[in-house]
Amino acid sequence: MNYRRYAVYYTPSDPALVGFGARWLGWDIAAGRAVHQPEQASLPAPLAEITRTPRRYGFHATIKPPFRLAEGQSIEALNTALAALCDQVPPVTLEGLALSRLGRFLALQPLGDTAQLNGLAAMVVETLDTFRAPPDDAELQRRRGAGLTPAQEALLMRWGYPHVMEEFRFHMTLTGKLPKAQIAPVQAVVGDALAGILPAPFVIDGLSLVGEDSDGCFHLLHRHILSA
Repeated sequence: MNYRRYAVYYTPSDPALVGFGARWLGWDIAAGRAVHQPEQASLPAPLAEITRTPRRYGFHATIKPPFRLAEGQSIEALNTALAALCDQVPPVTLEGLALSRLGRFLALQPLGDTAQLNGLAAMVVETLDTFRAPPDDAELQRRRGAGLTPAQEALLMRWGYPHVMEEFRFHMTLTGKLPKAQIAPVQAVVGDALAGILPAPFVIDGLSLVGEDSDGCFHLLHRHILSA
């Protein structure tokens, strides 16, 4: 399969969390296939509608945002570079993983000190940047359409994305932007679905190279263990 963009994600390895993410979003990023979403009678809208925006990305946290390969680079070289980086980095252990509100969408976020995790993300962004083609004008305008601060504009121009380095916040997105009245009831349903499977401690044990297909869906290509 040909992929139009690549990214580095954290994708979980725990089967319970992996299964939840695939069923909730309706896309199994590891298998590269759609998954039936269970009926949720207590939701204020169909689950397919609530998860439409994050579905194609799969259950993940972005470490290096999606990018086109630079001229002269290859997916094989990118994967080799990511593998080498993972061989030099130890796993990151955090206190846990919790359901959070980020504005008007819901996500899982880590508990405790995230300094080591933020450092890992910055290292990946910088180390692999030679593989990234610069964003074109259309992409720049799309990013700016969200309204960027001067600092985010500078990051966009330097790294191709405004929410990296000091603007990075690890999160595993579970919904699109929700109407305010839907946030609490959706959060209650997600919380019930997550009961007993949220890890404590939460260990970032690997990084995944993923590719975006022609339909805009992301597929897990290689998962590398952090093994220093």
